[in-house]
Amino acid sequence: MNPHTPQSHNSEPPLFFVMNGGSGRHDADDTRDTIAAAMQAAGRAHRIFVIEDVNQIQATVQQAVDAAKEQGAVVVAVGGDGTINAVANTVLGSGCLFGAIPQGTFNYFGRTHGIPEEISESLQDLLHGEAVPVQVGQVNGHIFLVNASVGLYPELLEDREAFKQKYGRSRLVAIWSAIATVFGRHRHLHISLEQDGKSVVMRTTTLFVGNNRLQLEQVGMPQADAVVQGQLAAIAVRPVGKLAMLWLGARGALGKLGDADNVIGFSFRELTIAPRRKLRGTKAANANTSTPINSSKKSHKSQIKVAADGEIMWLRMPLEFRVAAEPLMLIKRRHTSEANGEQSEVAAASKTVADNNTEDNLASGGNAA
Repeated sequence: MNPHTPQSHNSEPPLFFVMNGGSGRHDADDTRDTIAAAMQAAGRAHRIFVIEDVNQIQATVQQAVDAAKEQGAVVVAVGGDGTINAVANTVLGSGCLFGAIPQGTFNYFGRTHGIPEEISESLQDLLHGEAVPVQVGQVNGHIFLVNASVGLYPELLEDREAFKQKYGRSRLVAIWSAIATVFGRHRHLHISLEQDGKSVVMRTTTLFVGNNRLQLEQVGMPQADAVVQGQLAAIAVRPVGKLAMLWLGARGALGKLGDADNVIGFSFRELTIAPRRKLRGTKAANANTSTPINSSKKSHKSQIKVAADGEIMWLRMPLEFRVAAEPLMLIKRRHTSEANGEQSEVAAASKTVADNNTEDNLASGGNAA
């Protein structure tokens, strides 16, 4: 089969894979061979697009999506949560179906949706799955499937990547880099949060917005259910000392973060964040402008560093977090319990879902600041 001219002998759509050549645990050549063998055995038309250069991610993904739109193909991301995010960003709104082969370190997106981490098994799920709607979060137009954050957490991610480059990719390296980040120098955020026309001032070390039930459950946040009810979950950490911050990290590892006195949690559908006292006067036109991470510091004066699914970017304030109006249509194999419960979850994802504790939690954070 010529991979550049997919021909299918059945009614199943072709599968167009977008692979990150430098991501995950598997060698790129082995991964490509495994995909090709599985597609040939199934008689399924396919193409494989390999991201050879990190600076060409967007161009490669756009090429795959454009080709998929022409041929009615499913676009499949192969890599970690960052690669999956990059592909999903372009697929959303294109009319294409989406698939994922998780190959990263934590794989929160794949694990949440029951996608096997073993590539042969995940390919079988992809071949025999069906399209289901998946909620997408957005910050200034950039999507996130797992989480987005400002403050200390983006710094932690940058340090973790540097440690991985030096010491290798493992959970132990990730933990060690997090300790180093906490004991480094970092600034507190003094921000205004606006929801439903009400504004609250808050000082925080980091603001984390989650769109992944599994991750939120693992750290013990009661707002984990919000992400299957059409909302996003926010976690704000009040300024504390370095040892206290490590203790909060330990509580998160033990699944008890939600019980900590210095942690504020609330859920929402739309949330605007701006520097203190600038929320009302900032032009919304700035909200959709982003700058690459390697831009000069001078251009960052009115911007803030944001992490979305592990990828770092600079965005102009104010930041507007929201649930995307359109879900991502993910191809996956559903279990019986999932199929029975999914309709109720989708129906619950509406603006009428109430969060009675949001106003109280926000007020609590403002008073504490």
